[in-house]
Amino acid sequence: MSTAFDAAEFRKALGAFATGVTIITTKAADGSLIGLTANSFNSVSLNPPLVLWSLAETAASLPVFRAAEHWAVHVLASDQEELSGRFARRGIDKFAGLDIETGVGGVPLLKGCTARFECKNAFQYEGGDHIIFVGQVLNFSRSESAPLVFHGGKYAHATRREAPDAKPRSAALSGSFNEGFLGYLLGRSHFQFFGQIRAQLADQSLSDDDFYLLSTLTLRPLISTSELDAGLAAVLRQPSASRLPALAERGLVAQLAMTAESDVAEYRLTEAGRDTALRLISAAKAVELEILERMGAEDGAILKSLLKRFLGVVDPDASVLWDDPTQVAGKIPGSGWDS
Repeated sequence: MSTAFDAAEFRKALGAFATGVTIITTKAADGSLIGLTANSFNSVSLNPPLVLWSLAETAASLPVFRAAEHWAVHVLASDQEELSGRFARRGIDKFAGLDIETGVGGVPLLKGCTARFECKNAFQYEGGDHIIFVGQVLNFSRSESAPLVFHGGKYAHATRREAPDAKPRSAALSGSFNEGFLGYLLGRSHFQFFGQIRAQLADQSLSDDDFYLLSTLTLRPLISTSELDAGLAAVLRQPSASRLPALAERGLVAQLAMTAESDVAEYRLTEAGRDTALRLISAAKAVELEILERMGAEDGAILKSLLKRFLGVVDPDASVLWDDPTQVAGKIPGSGWDS
């Protein structure tokens, strides 16, 4: 281990400790509202109820907090990342447009937080280059929403997990295929999700591949078969060219005439195709909404985030359909983009 004390590395090491994210608010003597983002919050005592947080000696708001009789700590929820960023900035009216409440001592209180503590400014201590504020909790509130988490210099998600000793319920042999196998979880989840819209597909005499193709064609005015095949690799059972002509015959898509400069077929949705695609997408989004409501919005956001990371690992090219074509020139051979 290195004996040299590297301040940058020390900061990274501290960042290994995951914390919640808080906003501390108070009211200045002139009546102005003051707030800042901090992750130094911690509990001190249950009886009496005491909490602490710290503020750098160089902070412009330090004199206000040192003189304040009361301040409030807001533990942010997972959907309040934008609010965290707002209160971390300088030179703006941080409370502009916010629906706030008034707490003890006129302190502004933010809504929608995971927890909120209204405190009397009890003690202050010097702690190196920071001042440590200890407050006596006068009022508090909490909700069941997941907290916003900060780890390694980035925002992160927090969610409940199975008990550490939880074991698969039906594995006959150690290490065998079981309910925790990732392929099983992904495969069955996909099957059950799309099973809820297959009735709509059947009504339109459309397959799963047709759904993917029509949905993807809503992304851009024109998409080539090479783009479709690259973006939907391992999603379509067969290359897009095997289904697009049939969709064209039904008047759902239209093929542009190929030119001497490009021998790659390009397709667009017709009005009928767009109408069909949007109806199917709406049905799928309704299924998604129902599932996320049952899961909880926070866990749903975490699931999507993890699946995006997973897809980035197993299929780095999957993002091609979502990239700006002007920024990914040459990514798909034969696309007609300059390389």
